[in-house]
Amino acid sequence: MGQPITVVEKPSSRTGVVRFEINRSLTGMGHERFAAGQEISGDEPAHELARRLFERGGIARLHMNSNVVTVELDDSSGGSDAGGIADVIASLYTYYVEGVEVPSDEELTGGVG
Repeated sequence: MGQPITVVEKPSSRTGVVRFEINRSLTGMGHERFAAGQEISGDEPAHELARRLFERGGIARLHMNSNVVTVELDDSSGGSDAGGIADVIASLYTYYVEGVEVPSDEELTGGVG
C-alpha cells in the first residue's frame, strides 16, 4: 500500500553526481543538505529519504530542493554507482511491503465507529 513516487534519473555535467526528478515535493521551496556521517534527526520526508539513501551506502552528500534530489556518489568506496537509488526514492511512500502486517480498521480508527 502507499503510492510509489515516479523517479526520472538525469545525468549531471559533474562526474559522480546524479540528479533525480520526482513527482512529489520533498522540501517545499526550501533546500536540504545532508552529508554522510551526519546525524539526521528530523521526521520530514526529506530527512527520512536521506536516512534511507545513506543506509544504501556509496553516497557522500545529498541535496534536495522541492522535487529534485541531487546525489554525490562516494567514489572513495571503489567507484560507487547510482544503481538502486531510484528504487529507494520510489519506495519512500510505500508503507506496507511484504512482511509488514496491515493494521485492522479498529486499529486505524482507535476503536471508534
